[in-house]
Amino acid sequence: MTYRGDAKTLARKNLERRLAPLRKANDLLRPPRGWIKAIREALGMTTAQLAGRIDLTQPRVSQIERGEVNGTVTLNTLRQIAEGLNCTLVYALVPNEPLDDMLRGRAQLIARQQFNTTQHTMKLENQALESSDLEAARRQLTEELLRGNPARLWDST
Repeated sequence: MTYRGDAKTLARKNLERRLAPLRKANDLLRPPRGWIKAIREALGMTTAQLAGRIDLTQPRVSQIERGEVNGTVTLNTLRQIAEGLNCTLVYALVPNEPLDDMLRGRAQLIARQQFNTTQHTMKLENQALESSDLEAARRQLTEELLRGNPARLWDST
């Protein structure tokens, strides 16, 4: 493996280490009425008071709270509101499974697709592989795909 590949692998493992605690953060799912409203109300703050702290109008703060719930609020707006609530905006994309597992799953899918096509043709020619040989070949191709550039795993559907 080249140095560049090693660096990418190390970067992926470092990112995975940073993401691991977030996977366990199911309790951090957004409250039904949104984080803004939940925190504002927990602080006993009105929308007018929050608006005054961040130089917005009260109707705009109400609009932002609705926008958070329906998913139309921007990160910049959330950052501004967080500042007014003396909070820190935390933003992350948390993969549903470990990154290495995602790559392995993708490589396995590609290997399975490639061998299914080949196996079908070989069956038509009465040259089909034994299932154990086919599985061994799939595993080998999966490992080869994983050793290569991971970008190529995402070229096909």
